[in-house]
Amino acid sequence: MTEKTAKGNDLARGERLQIMLDFDELQALEDFRFTRRMPSRAAAVRELLRRGLAAEGFTLGTPGARSRSYGVLESSTRHRTKGG
Repeated sequence: MTEKTAKGNDLARGERLQIMLDFDELQALEDFRFTRRMPSRAAAVRELLRRGLAAEGFTLGTPGARSRSYGVLESSTRHRTKGG
């Protein structure tokens, strides 16, 4: 069964992704979104993902690390990857 929008249209994207952000991470996302006049948080997250996946110089995470070890901002990050 295809999911529908509030208007009854088929959703263009078939997968949902739920993430938890702390206050500072959410504020950074909102600042990014409003500065660029983006229509939604989802659009801002997709743009940030697109930019991040296109970026070079990132490092891989440590095997076995917990998801809470990875934050978006320095104040949120409990685990630093090598070189980051």
